[in-house]
Amino acid sequence: MISVTAPEQFKAWQAKVLPPVEEVRPGVWSIPVPFINNPMRYTLAYLLVGDRESALVDPGWDSDEGWEALMAGLATAGLGPEDVTGIVVTHFHPDHLGMAARLRAASGAWVALGENEPLPTHWRGDPLQFVDEDREQFAAWGVPAEYLGEVSFQEETWAQMTAIAAPQRRLADGELLPISGLQVRVLATPGHTPGHIALVDEANGLILTGDHVLPRITPHVSLEAANHVNPLGDYLHSLGIMDVGAEMEVLPAHEYRFRGLPTRLAELRFHTLERSREVMAVLAVGEAATVWDVSRELTWSRGFDSLRGFTLRLALAETASHLVYLGARGVEVGIDVSRGAPTPTPAP
Repeated sequence: MISVTAPEQFKAWQAKVLPPVEEVRPGVWSIPVPFINNPMRYTLAYLLVGDRESALVDPGWDSDEGWEALMAGLATAGLGPEDVTGIVVTHFHPDHLGMAARLRAASGAWVALGENEPLPTHWRGDPLQFVDEDREQFAAWGVPAEYLGEVSFQEETWAQMTAIAAPQRRLADGELLPISGLQVRVLATPGHTPGHIALVDEANGLILTGDHVLPRITPHVSLEAANHVNPLGDYLHSLGIMDVGAEMEVLPAHEYRFRGLPTRLAELRFHTLERSREVMAVLAVGEAATVWDVSRELTWSRGFDSLRGFTLRLALAETASHLVYLGARGVEVGIDVSRGAPTPTPAP
């Protein structure tokens, strides 16, 4: 079983308030950054202090409120933005990467992503084409015309995502963070995104899991990113290599810290495969012809008809990822899950 190791974080999560800044180990700080207008409520940024250098992991969603929280957290640790050497981002989602540009401007720090995390360079052209191709993708998945506008991205999405600058560094699997005084190793954990990374701090007995492993929520694994052929297969494989942190305290990017990683990995694997079995049962009936048809028959916490807008988009992309996974396992799927203009989905 898992055990909560951060009582104050757990209480804050239950009370739906921001948890306190905490020093997890000497020189390792947990700093909550508000995730505005989202049920996840906050991203847990982590400050890793080395020898006259420091790394800030997942600085969070970009907002004035978030910036104030991040600066207050640094101040609690006795540092200012000028003391941040590197900004390490576990994956390309705005609740992790969003504040990186503002922090880089204030600190001069480099920004790093995993070596296999794609950037939307293919969006640099015509925003109208981007919108049209995204809409066509969901139409091909069987989404009725009256829902296409709410599930597909719009021009403001193109503007937001293409404004993000390329990172100055790329981090390879097994590489140590280039911060003096730290012995923190990169662990490639694709699945939630193609280049998602975790960080292993053996000296402190900590593993920073980003969105790959959370204590309560199963991360969204979608079929969208351009070079992500089988995201669910990648995710399951990544769960299998997390035993390196079996005895470590888990520092996730949302919710609260815990121990019992092997138990949580088993839960996530079971939940994921149970979902695939549910998809197989729908396929066995023989009436589903599209991703939309399959999604309608699956179990959703508040029912399929309650899914609207971005939540509906996530559900459809998740269903598509299960269909691809099953097809790769030799199951006769018989449903078109080809992709037009793939786009990364900002979701926890």
